[in-house]
Amino acid sequence: MRILITGVRGQLGTALTSALTHHQVSGIDLPEVDITNKAAVMTAVAQAGPNVVIHCAALTDVDGCARNPALAYKVNGLGAQNVALACLARDAEMVHISTNEVFAGNRPDGYEEWMPLNPVNPYGRSKAAAEFHVRSILPRHFIIRFSWLFAPGGRNFIHAILNRARATGQVRVVTDEIANPTYVKDLAAAIAQLIETHQYGTYHLPNAGSCSRWQFANEILRLAGLDHVINTPILSQEFKRPSTPPAYAALHNVAGKAIGIELRPWQDALAAYLTESGER
Repeated sequence: MRILITGVRGQLGTALTSALTHHQVSGIDLPEVDITNKAAVMTAVAQAGPNVVIHCAALTDVDGCARNPALAYKVNGLGAQNVALACLARDAEMVHISTNEVFAGNRPDGYEEWMPLNPVNPYGRSKAAAEFHVRSILPRHFIIRFSWLFAPGGRNFIHAILNRARATGQVRVVTDEIANPTYVKDLAAAIAQLIETHQYGTYHLPNAGSCSRWQFANEILRLAGLDHVINTPILSQEFKRPSTPPAYAALHNVAGKAIGIELRPWQDALAAYLTESGER
């Protein structure tokens, strides 16, 4: 297949490029193509002539989205609409990358793929708008949700915990935010498997299992040989930030599992990441 990746230089775009080597892959990113520019997107997709477009490009700075909701919608909502329209014109399938933050986070039991959306922050609302546009425009689409992405070479929660632990010997982490850690390599491999099925729909593809931020930090410290570091549990209200994340937004992989796509437990993925990145 001919596959075009938007946001190709990002963490997921880079991992997808490696996971899809048996296909003809091309990509677009800033500054060459701005997804908020419909004409530029239409031209780029027409020139690439893809069978599938994987739409990774997005504004993922959740606090930045809270400070500028109009920009969040412009990049995430309008950008996805432009990509979907370009796919429609080309008769291409679209893989849209979404998030667990489209949910309210008020279900301690977590969320299955078909449950109603009710985002609680501007980032989540912009991504819910993006999902709406994709569903409205294209019958042949995949929507992929996950949470707490970590990747080699990028700044993420793991780096923050390790840096703080090594610098100060202690960390403070919230206990009332629950989701699924997701290793970018595992996610990319699952997406590569999914697009071969042409089984369109919405999928939750994080690593298996969920945890609090505090539990995640404990496992990071344990695997990195930093068990002696003090990890003080706190509530999110003690950690002020512009955006309010959903509290209980764990994702359940029901649809993917039914067709044989299942990711390993997050603990195993974290251990592999720390080994591959030289942190243990």
